[in-house]
Amino acid sequence: MAAPCPPETPGSPDPLSRSRVPKLISTFRDGYGMGQFQRDAVAGLTVAIVALPLSMAIAIASGATPAAGLYAAIVGGFLVSMLGGSRFQIGGPAGAFIVLIASIIDRHGYDGLLLATLMGGGILIVMGLTRMGGIIRYVPHAVLVGFTAAIAVIIFASQIRDLLGLTLPGKEPGAILPKLAALWQAGPTLNLVAVLISVGVIGTILLLRRFSPRVPGLLAAVALAAFASYALDMPVETIGTRFGGIPDGLPVPAWPPFSTDKMLAVLPDAIAIAFLAGIESLLSAVVADGMTGRRHRADAELVAQGVANIATAIFGGMCVTGTIARTATNIRAGAASPVAGMLHSVFLLAFIMLAAPLASHVPLAALAGVLAVVAWNMADRHEVMTLLRGERGRMLVLLLTFGLTALVDLMIGIAAGCALAFVLYHLEKKRQAANP
Repeated sequence: MAAPCPPETPGSPDPLSRSRVPKLISTFRDGYGMGQFQRDAVAGLTVAIVALPLSMAIAIASGATPAAGLYAAIVGGFLVSMLGGSRFQIGGPAGAFIVLIASIIDRHGYDGLLLATLMGGGILIVMGLTRMGGIIRYVPHAVLVGFTAAIAVIIFASQIRDLLGLTLPGKEPGAILPKLAALWQAGPTLNLVAVLISVGVIGTILLLRRFSPRVPGLLAAVALAAFASYALDMPVETIGTRFGGIPDGLPVPAWPPFSTDKMLAVLPDAIAIAFLAGIESLLSAVVADGMTGRRHRADAELVAQGVANIATAIFGGMCVTGTIARTATNIRAGAASPVAGMLHSVFLLAFIMLAAPLASHVPLAALAGVLAVVAWNMADRHEVMTLLRGERGRMLVLLLTFGLTALVDLMIGIAAGCALAFVLYHLEKKRQAANP
């Protein structure tokens, strides 16, 4: 891997560091040559290979079509990198949104999701223009850990049906407890071929990660499963049988249907999208800073996320945010600038233009296996155990956030966790003042 870019130390002069100016401008201001472009091209291709199956899997788990995830990764991902405040951020559909998106689609339909995404993008732009980029500093660590762990559990639960090839008599419930009950009742419909595929995909990903980390495990595992399904004519559900395949290009942009009543109905969901996208993207940017020594521009990042969500909604895609796993992959692949993220979107577009018919043969059990691995990686088990064994207050915040997020609602979980952390903090302050 190429040497990392020179770090931007906290004391280094950078008159743009606190502004909303995209990092892409700084990249060309500092000088950009063929060497950097070559590194960006390799990194962009690497991330595109990871993002292709992941974008489809997240979209399907959210109750949308594979195309919705691909449109989001292509359009939203390009704009996040072009306008964002991080040199290395990769935007696209994220696992953390699965529960929220599924809920919005269930209540308002896919048009409602597009409208909420568009409105959420507008809210993000306002957040960036009013310098709310520092919001990530005020979310307690225990809340973030509990929320992420709960989302990981919800994602895994959402994949049980396809992992086991179950057939449900009606619509799969959205809430986790009724979902598990319905899946249990559908146990007799278990498809052993689907189980074999999902276990094979998970095993392939883990083995390649362990012994051949340079091989793109996600794509390799899904490609092998698709080939086996097609060659052996396996009796399993595929992207083609459920969705009719994927498109071979981008659709004509169009505004989603809207009215005053519809906008008011989806406003709470738009706020939830903006908040979650803001938190997730800024957290991802902080992780990228820690890996590279760079400093992101939080306000520029929020504005970019806003523009990206508006654009992806106009192209029919689901909401986007900064993605930690793909951003980390981008950095490890040697990315030099935001051009890598822009190229990742270009490569994705080229993939679907050239290979759309092949995607029809991908078994849904294979994509469920991909998301099972994603869910396992999302849950920071070390941090969870550290908080459970540590201070009692943080443990309570973790458990409350996890429980309410998993069983009730993600926004309620975050709000309740933050509120409890706030109360405990002030009680501790009063105790210390009373006992100096």
